[in-house]
Amino acid sequence: MFSLIGKRGGPHRGQGAASAAMADDRVVLPRPMRRVVRFCVSLATGRIHIPAHAGTVSVFALFGVVGLYGMSLGGHSQVVAQATTSAAGFAIEKVQVSGNAQTSEIEILQLLGLDGTTSLVSLDVDAARRKLVELPWVESAEVRKIYPETIAVTLKERKAFAIWQHGSELSLIEQNGSVIAPLRDNKFASLPLFVGRDAEKAAAEFLQEMAKWPEIESRVQAYVRVASRRWDLHLGNGVVIHLPEDNIDQSLKMLSAYEAKEGVLERDIASVDLRLSDRTTIRLTEGAAERRAQALAARDKALKKQGGQT
Repeated sequence: MFSLIGKRGGPHRGQGAASAAMADDRVVLPRPMRRVVRFCVSLATGRIHIPAHAGTVSVFALFGVVGLYGMSLGGHSQVVAQATTSAAGFAIEKVQVSGNAQTSEIEILQLLGLDGTTSLVSLDVDAARRKLVELPWVESAEVRKIYPETIAVTLKERKAFAIWQHGSELSLIEQNGSVIAPLRDNKFASLPLFVGRDAEKAAAEFLQEMAKWPEIESRVQAYVRVASRRWDLHLGNGVVIHLPEDNIDQSLKMLSAYEAKEGVLERDIASVDLRLSDRTTIRLTEGAAERRAQALAARDKALKKQGGQT
């Protein structure tokens, strides 16, 4: 058809050329923009049906997005989420605690900030676990959510090995020498007492050595570290045993033999010095030394009197 029209005359050919030139001068929109334009044209001509109340819903949706964005910028999104989920029935009502012998449940609740309105959904279990391991007795902790209203806290506590006196302070220590907490009551009075600088670090090894001599160990009231090199044993009856820096086992063997044969630790003595390998020095108490001096003086007097009579 176009070819037939083109054959009728020159003017028609001129108009076709002009139309082609005008078409070449039009701006061609990018493909995404074409879709937008077509949608707007369809919306304006009524070919797209808009549901009832769509405008109202869109306005509220816009307000909601703006509100959430504002809360995020202000740092209040966590508070709003917690309040919303708590009102929906996810407030933490129960706390199940296990493995806590020295840590009170009140300490746990206060540390986690649980006040009856805390949301289970918004609770950060990793942050809660990190807080719990900061407690003095807690070695490790596990926190689990049990929906809809319960959290389960499982603790592994540190074990008190001994009491360490440093200056005027008394602390509970682990077997590796780490300090657990200050000693507050007599609940741990039966634990061995170690005194002095670095005593906590060498306590476990030395106590293992003393376990070979239970008859002596049972009498010890305190293990005193001297100059971070050697030990003094303070017995319950006041006798002090000075041990050498080396060959402790040999010294304790000698002391055990003296005790079995002479009962030296029950006598009125102040100390037994085992620091020298070739001799043992026993120091009497002041009262015993005075009585001994009096006895020696009486004996010398008796001997002189007897010599004068002869």
